[in-house]
Amino acid sequence: MSLIPADSTLSVAPNNRAVPDRSASKVTTNKPPAAAPAPVPGVASVTQLTNKLAEYLTPSELKKIKEAYRFSDEAHLGQMRMSGEPYISHPIAVAEICADWKLDAQAIMAALLHDVMEDQDVRKDELIERFGAPVANIVDGLSKLEKLEFQSQIEAQAENFRKMLLAMARDVRVILIKLADRLHNMRTLGSMSAIKKRRIARETMEVYVPIAHRLGLNNIYRELQDLAFSHLYPMRYKTLGKAVKAARGNRREVVSKILESVNNTLDATGIPAQVYGREKTLYGIYTKMLNKRLTFSQVLDVYGFRVVVDSFANCYVALGTLHALFKPMPGKFKDYIAIPKLNGYQSLHTTLIGPYGTPVEFQIRTQDMHRVAESGVAAHWLYKDDEGSLNDLQQRTHAWLQSLLDIQKQTGDSAEFLEHVKVDLFPDSVYVFTPKSKIIALPRGATALDFAYTIHTDVGDQTIAVKINLEQVPLRTELRNGDIVEIITSPSSRPSPNWLSFVRTGKARSAIRHHLRTINLVESIELGRKLLSQALSTLNLNTELPTPITERLLNESSAKSLDDLYADIGVGKRMAALVARHILGMMENDQPLETPLIDANGEIMPKKIDPVVIYGSEGISVQLASCCQPIPGDAIIGQMKRDQGLVIHTNDCEVARRQRSKEPDRWIDVMWGEEIDRRFDCNITLLARNEKGILARVAAEISESDSNITHVGMDEDKDHMITSLHFTVQVEDRVHLARLMRNLRALPGVTRLLRNKG
Repeated sequence: MSLIPADSTLSVAPNNRAVPDRSASKVTTNKPPAAAPAPVPGVASVTQLTNKLAEYLTPSELKKIKEAYRFSDEAHLGQMRMSGEPYISHPIAVAEICADWKLDAQAIMAALLHDVMEDQDVRKDELIERFGAPVANIVDGLSKLEKLEFQSQIEAQAENFRKMLLAMARDVRVILIKLADRLHNMRTLGSMSAIKKRRIARETMEVYVPIAHRLGLNNIYRELQDLAFSHLYPMRYKTLGKAVKAARGNRREVVSKILESVNNTLDATGIPAQVYGREKTLYGIYTKMLNKRLTFSQVLDVYGFRVVVDSFANCYVALGTLHALFKPMPGKFKDYIAIPKLNGYQSLHTTLIGPYGTPVEFQIRTQDMHRVAESGVAAHWLYKDDEGSLNDLQQRTHAWLQSLLDIQKQTGDSAEFLEHVKVDLFPDSVYVFTPKSKIIALPRGATALDFAYTIHTDVGDQTIAVKINLEQVPLRTELRNGDIVEIITSPSSRPSPNWLSFVRTGKARSAIRHHLRTINLVESIELGRKLLSQALSTLNLNTELPTPITERLLNESSAKSLDDLYADIGVGKRMAALVARHILGMMENDQPLETPLIDANGEIMPKKIDPVVIYGSEGISVQLASCCQPIPGDAIIGQMKRDQGLVIHTNDCEVARRQRSKEPDRWIDVMWGEEIDRRFDCNITLLARNEKGILARVAAEISESDSNITHVGMDEDKDHMITSLHFTVQVEDRVHLARLMRNLRALPGVTRLLRNKG
């Protein structure tokens, strides 16, 4: 089975007349429609696969592949697909897709065998003996972990992805075969139930589509996108397909006129070129309508054009020729040749105003660039032993795969690992420069701190300030294309939990979490112990667990010791209430360790629980929320945030109110301790008449009130009569703040004073 291009194309015949290859609603090949293929029961044939492989493999390699086919056929004998076809038809189809990429014999053998370990209980050592260790390792990397027990479906899925991605980091053929497997499954998803279709389609859109894009497999990327779209939103898919089909006839004249003009102009200039009209994928049109809130009739650039020239230099000559033919739209030119995308993609992109005022996108590239753009890492399928012999695209891919291994070393569990990897799979990128003019590519929305961690983990950990284009800016500043970024470090600097709220890349998030877990271990263990004791008391359970229960708990939670379990609770990775309920479940057949209190109606009375006591000096396992800046004397409540520990809010904080309605289980009762020996930041705003010396008088009064100013800002009203002074001051508690505010209100010229909370 050969790959079907995911975007509809218009190829140019010798007379420059546009000939449609396929429509949006059906594929004009001998294959059935991708979204709902017709089952073809019967005997599966391997002849077509053999013919494809004979074009580039040796007879000895073909012999080994036939042996793998026979082994797989015997293993799957009697097994049928949901469509009614013999199951062996699926491994053959996957191998055919891999053959289209010209993958080597080991990969084709692994494609034919990819389900034998998972479905037929074939052991890895048996595969090693018959087909060699490389083939067995690939098959093992592709096999799910269904024999293990997981606490939830989400955990099982995360662990399967972690295993697959780590196997991919060691051998990229694992993910190529997996993508071929997923592509064939998506093409033949029609026989599944609606619920299963949506689940598989959502998983495809969230994980496999971005992986295909990251590896530059654009044909697969686009087809998987459209197939997933057709199963997630079948009615929208059908409606949009009909609209595109209807519009195709209406816009044929425009497309033909543009093709004719471009071909004539390039011929006159003497540039050898092939010009292709192409139609955007249905999913591409749908996302544009969704993001820009457009109707279909407002999406003018349904068609685009691709110009493939013979040399690098002619890309720019063709660009100038097109700009002379049609007027370019300002701000719509991108040079991905000088600065390739992360996945190695290279092209010049420009949007021109075509006939009748229609915007038209052109992509200009060489034949080599075109091959890489469509097939990514599969375009140059060579395996080398040393990194120096890899081409540029392979080096980029190798660096990304290596980063997966780095993240794995610093990550606690599978769900967290998958979260970090997903962050790095988003396709949009921003390109910035180091002070020495080296280009660094980062995901769209990345901050200056992400840049620091991209340079090196130690640089990120020790960052204290950053300059963008020679101007000092906050660490959370988002980067833009062309920024020159300089990082300022200090050996005494350490990561803050607040950094997790704005870093964008998986590497930065995993490094910060790793540091917080290791550096605050003692504090996290103590906090976790308090929280679990509180949760156990709520369920009328003794906080001292018997040894058998402790051993079972550690075994089922995968924690090495109670301290590890406490640390996980202390940093918010596990919820104390859920752990306590799990312990209750283990004890449900035993006598409770404490006799519960019974009320007059015979109901069990909830045990009164003392709040967790906070002193503000616990270290970074306990954070004071920046939105409301609680100080001693305020009524407070605590939120358990993943890998940030306990975050303290005031009871009346609006941010806390919104978050509490979403995750009520993550909130606990807390209270201030009696002896607190530190000062706390507090924001106040003071309105005063704009007169000489007002700032000096206010600053002097703050000092006289035994407070310290850590930040000051100022704005004026339109008439320059009133000045707003914004101070961050340090106070001991609410009483100290009240005394300070009373003294400030008494100053001449002060008209209003208030504390800022949120």
